[in-house]
Amino acid sequence: MKPRHRRIAWILAGIAVLGVAVALVLNAFQSNLVFFFSPTDVAENKAPQGRTFRIGGLVEEKSVRRDGIVVHFKVTDTAKTIPVTYQGILPDLFKEGKGVVAQGKLQPDGTFVASEVLAKHDENYMPPEAAAAVNKAHIDAAEKNAAKTLAH
Repeated sequence: MKPRHRRIAWILAGIAVLGVAVALVLNAFQSNLVFFFSPTDVAENKAPQGRTFRIGGLVEEKSVRRDGIVVHFKVTDTAKTIPVTYQGILPDLFKEGKGVVAQGKLQPDGTFVASEVLAKHDENYMPPEAAAAVNKAHIDAAEKNAAKTLAH
């Protein structure tokens, strides 16, 4: 093999190795990418089926039910409500009427099965995405009420 051909072979081998490394990094990044959706987004079928994502909002009052270590509760953005099931120990700050973000998958029956539940860390904190979703739901509800009032 001529030195020129050997050099081209080494360059092509290096490019192939680099291509494989980039493909592996992008695949790992894609599988760890988790998107946030509000209960309204989930109810409108904007959330992915069979993929992990986060849902956030407020824990609906009087919706928490415990069956041993399995906890059932509802997450709301005041416009729509999604039932959530979680098996495990909830954070100490998890309470009804407070902000929560749950990570998991949506089941075909509309129940969100959480693999992780995150709660707020003080009275004034709500994850920015959840706060935005709740505020948007409040604005949308106010606009609908105003439209109904004007129609009558």
